[in-house]
Amino acid sequence: MSSTLPSEVDVLVVGYGPVGAAIACLLGRFGVRTLVIDKAADILLAPRAIALDNEALRILQLAGLADDAFAKIAIPYVRMLCPVVGEFSKIDMSGTIDGHPKLVTFYQPDLERALRAQVATHDRVTVAGSVELKRFVDADGAVRATLETADRAEHVVQAKFLVGADGASSTVRAAIGQEFVGETYAEDWLIVDALGVPGHFDHVEFLCDPRRPSPHMVAPGGRTRWEFMLRPGEAREDMESDETIRRLLAPWADARELTIERKAVYRFHARSCDSYSRGRVFLVGDAAHVTPPFAGQGLVAGLRDAANLAWKLAWVVHDRAHPSILDSYDQERRPHAVKMIALAKLMGRLVMPRTAATAVLIHGALNVVRRVPGMRPYVEGLEVKPKPHFDRGLFMKGRGRMRRGGVIPQFNVRTPQDSIARSDDVLGPSIALVGFGADAAVLLRAAPRQRWAEMGGSTASIVPESHGEQLPNGASVVLEDAIAPRLVRRGWCAVVRPDRTVLHDGPAADAERIASEVIALVANGTVR
Repeated sequence: MSSTLPSEVDVLVVGYGPVGAAIACLLGRFGVRTLVIDKAADILLAPRAIALDNEALRILQLAGLADDAFAKIAIPYVRMLCPVVGEFSKIDMSGTIDGHPKLVTFYQPDLERALRAQVATHDRVTVAGSVELKRFVDADGAVRATLETADRAEHVVQAKFLVGADGASSTVRAAIGQEFVGETYAEDWLIVDALGVPGHFDHVEFLCDPRRPSPHMVAPGGRTRWEFMLRPGEAREDMESDETIRRLLAPWADARELTIERKAVYRFHARSCDSYSRGRVFLVGDAAHVTPPFAGQGLVAGLRDAANLAWKLAWVVHDRAHPSILDSYDQERRPHAVKMIALAKLMGRLVMPRTAATAVLIHGALNVVRRVPGMRPYVEGLEVKPKPHFDRGLFMKGRGRMRRGGVIPQFNVRTPQDSIARSDDVLGPSIALVGFGADAAVLLRAAPRQRWAEMGGSTASIVPESHGEQLPNGASVVLEDAIAPRLVRRGWCAVVRPDRTVLHDGPAADAERIASEVIALVANGTVR
């Protein structure tokens, strides 16, 4: 094995779970020489993470996964029940955002297979299983890591950067002296995944019973998951017994007629590091933050990390950007991840009322509030979910017509080849200057256009379909969509990062100034 491992790469990724595989896909798409290692020889064939939202699905699209790359079930609604009050919330998950379902369930081994198949399409990415990181040194402008292969041989690899995607017990996090801060839930939970449950259950249901809270959800492949909170004094061994499983599942099915894929007791955590990077070393996913499952945001947060970090590493590796832009990874991702942890903890308090009196008080209040005009979107919609907007980071400060530091919507477009595509697919893996009702290709003169291309920039134009306009420059990518006029007014332009965050915007007539300011920001590494 050691003879096949490279001795020098741009990025070493430690951990080949779904987050490590996603960042490997993105780095491969950006042409970055990458080595991914994992202690395990192969995918763990057990369901673990189970939910993804539209933001996560959009990131997987950016990583190259087709919609049918792995099986999913679109969840129509999330129902919350109290044994005393009854249904006190029903969150509508129907429809789509940015071209993807608002919430899906999935089977994690299926997702990992799809990601690994996509990684295999990138010839600049090397993957090695049964390889363990033993130690590393970050010095003299590089990371020198010592790896141990399955035959106990050691191999040294030098990388420009190291990414720790090695989970909640991260070796990388420990090596850079980062500790988790935050509380650990006192309650342990029994997770049961089963095949062959009868009936036509199609949604997510939280039974918020103070005697034993029990979330319950459907998953692909005829699967169903239950989560049962342990009571004081209940032991792990007793809870995982066949007799206990039969008793707990009795309201839904006879466990003897089911195939139990997994039964395990876990303790839920709500923690984040003080910093997601140190020097040339970065933490992503559970290595950086651990989120309770109540909001379904654990894996989603890790995918957000991958999308935010990968393109910045690529731009620095390819000498398109100053290394200090990497400081923006922690500035942007950590506050948002902490907000998501807070949301999950809030959901946990709703799911886990301590007493019947508390359940009546909290659940009853929510049942009343959701009937108040204007409050329903916060109780039963997605308004309470933190938006992917950054207050600080790698974007131009100031006010435009678009939210700088926020994510641009995705929409369907008609390409010059008269085919329908998604805007993310057409924009591609670049920093894009997008003209709205203006031909972006001719907004820059020859010399600024050359500097823009050298920085890794591209151009695209959005023309309102309702006007049936044609742009004169045949080289410009023309996007047509009926919602474009609602996005921004005509004669506007915006610079969009590869992770689809708005970097800058302004009048189309100022495109050269806007492009020049973006080039200076990226080249000088001034994080605002």
